[in-house]
Amino acid sequence: MFRPLAPRTVRWRPLQGEGLEHMSIEATPAGVVARSVVIGSQDGAGFGAAWQIRCDTLWRTREVRVRAADGRTLALDSDGEGRWSRPDGAPLPAFDGCMDVDLSATPFSNTLPIRRLSLDLADGTAELRMVYVPFDTLEPFVDGQRYTCLLSGRLYRYQAVDGSFSADLPVDEDGLVTDYPTLFARV
Repeated sequence: MFRPLAPRTVRWRPLQGEGLEHMSIEATPAGVVARSVVIGSQDGAGFGAAWQIRCDTLWRTREVRVRAADGRTLALDSDGEGRWSRPDGAPLPAFDGCMDVDLSATPFSNTLPIRRLSLDLADGTAELRMVYVPFDTLEPFVDGQRYTCLLSGRLYRYQAVDGSFSADLPVDEDGLVTDYPTLFARV
C-alpha cells in the first residue's frame, strides 16, 4: 500500500497561531526513526521542543523522547506489544494496551497507526488506545482514537472516540499527512 520509506524531510505549519515543524524520517535496519524540532503555541503559551520516535520494522512504537526548550523531558519505551516503561525499565501499567503515541504538536503521530495497521477499504475501522502527550505539560495520558480508511493509501478519517473531534486526513505515498483540516498544513 505504501512505498518503502526513503530518507526525507517534511515541514508542517499550524493553521492557527504561529509555528513550524521540521521533521526528518528515515528507515534503518531496525525500523524507522523520526526526529523533529517544533515551535508553536498552545492555549496562548509558546513552546519549543525537539522529539524523536523510534519504531521497529512493523511501525510499532518502541521509543519516544521529547525535550522541551525549557528543559523538561519525557522518555518512554515500549515493547511493541502495548506495554510501556521508563528507560530504566520501571513499568507504566496505565498505558497497557496502547500501541502508538500521539504527540499533540505534530501530525506525524497519525502516520504511526496508519502505517502500522495498513487499513484498506476491506478492513474498515480500527479503534485504538494511544499514549497522548500534550506539549504544554508533557504529562501523557491514555486517549481513545478511531481510524477509518476512506481511500486505501490516500485518505483516512481520524476520530476521537469521545466524539469531540474528527478530521479526514489525506496522506502521501509514505503515509505522511499532507493536510490536517483546522490544525496543520504541509509546507
